[in-house]
Amino acid sequence: MIRPSSRPAPEPARHRMLRAVRQAPHVLAAELGTPTEPGTPLFGSVRNAWLRWLPYAVAFAFAVSLLPTTVTVLSHDYGMSGGLAGALATAQTAPLLLAVTRPLQAWWVIFTADVVCALALTGADGVADRSWPWPPMVIVGYLALMLALSLRERGRTLIAVWLTTGVAGVLSEAITPDRINSTWVLLFVLTGVVLLTGATLRERGDAQRKLIEQETISEAERARRTLLEERTRIARELHDVVAHHMSVITVQADSAPYRISGIPREAAEEFGSIAATARESLAEMRRLLGVLRSEEAERHGGPEKTPQPGIGMLPKLVEGTVRAGVPVELSLSEDRAPLAPAVDLSAYRIVQEALANVVRHAPGARTRVSVTTAADGSRLTVLVVNSPPPAPSVPSAPLETNGTGHGLIGMRERVRLVGGSLDTGPLPDGGFRVAAQLPLSPPPAPAASLSPKDSDSL
Repeated sequence: MIRPSSRPAPEPARHRMLRAVRQAPHVLAAELGTPTEPGTPLFGSVRNAWLRWLPYAVAFAFAVSLLPTTVTVLSHDYGMSGGLAGALATAQTAPLLLAVTRPLQAWWVIFTADVVCALALTGADGVADRSWPWPPMVIVGYLALMLALSLRERGRTLIAVWLTTGVAGVLSEAITPDRINSTWVLLFVLTGVVLLTGATLRERGDAQRKLIEQETISEAERARRTLLEERTRIARELHDVVAHHMSVITVQADSAPYRISGIPREAAEEFGSIAATARESLAEMRRLLGVLRSEEAERHGGPEKTPQPGIGMLPKLVEGTVRAGVPVELSLSEDRAPLAPAVDLSAYRIVQEALANVVRHAPGARTRVSVTTAADGSRLTVLVVNSPPPAPSVPSAPLETNGTGHGLIGMRERVRLVGGSLDTGPLPDGGFRVAAQLPLSPPPAPAASLSPKDSDSL
């Protein structure tokens, strides 16, 4: 048994077309009857003040030029009375100033004035052999209004305006005077062309603006990701420094009962608790390092196992840079005091990043590296200055490069870590300068050496 289908029978195409025709007036009324909110004027978002005032100047020029022309043509050529011609001309041209911010409201006023003018011209003495229902000056003002309208309103509103203009022209055929030059078809076609052109320009501008916004967002995201990667890298490096101190605490706490004779039982238990806490902290730091480890470190088989570098390794770094083709002169303070591990590591990384940028962006440029300590021992000055590259034909890229995780971002993070300051910028001769001031804190006191008695007890 075949059950009848529960789906309704498809509506014939003729019925759908008739329903669309019946609904068209309601759609047009809805689109044209909803006034637009006054928004940003045309070119209102442009930074140049002259360009922001350009739409007002153009609208003022059209209004000032069309107003006397319309009055003269309507009164002298078409034979309309002077008072009526002046009123209609004002209604047809003055709202052009409103079109800069409220184009749809301006269209209502101008379109109504144009229709009233066409009706008034049917009984004028000079309408024969002239343009009707839209005189030439009406066409010019209307097209200028269409351009402003297309740059502000949505597509459905533009279609409604265009169809309304065509309907008014078709209806004018019923009252067409004798021996006139009909212009409604011309205005209908030109209106469609201007609306389409303006809408296309607006869509293109919107697309470019959205593209710029997306590029700005992407650039900000890249900078943020680079900053986070650099901070993670610094945290991984500082892990070794902190782990070293924690290991020293563990060893000293574990060996205290053996190195110090006659220690009370309570003190021995306290040392044991300290050692246990230090070992637990080391285990937690290893887990933290696993979280901070980058994908690149994972691909290479785990974290680096080499000691963290310091200022003492700068001669080796400079030697490698010289082999890369960059003549480098290194100057180190002779009476350099012991540095805190964070300051020592930060100074090395700043020099490393600066020399790497010289190799990439100013190959062959003479470079001077200076690491000095202030006379009062309060700060460490790191200075890297390079001259212009010897081959000017090779374009020099900016010092900062996005996506590398180093460069100026890394330097700023290193300096911020120790509470210092960083000054970078181009030199008048075309070179570049990197200067960092790193405050020096008193280095931790070295562990006390074991006495002969303690050594014998071990």
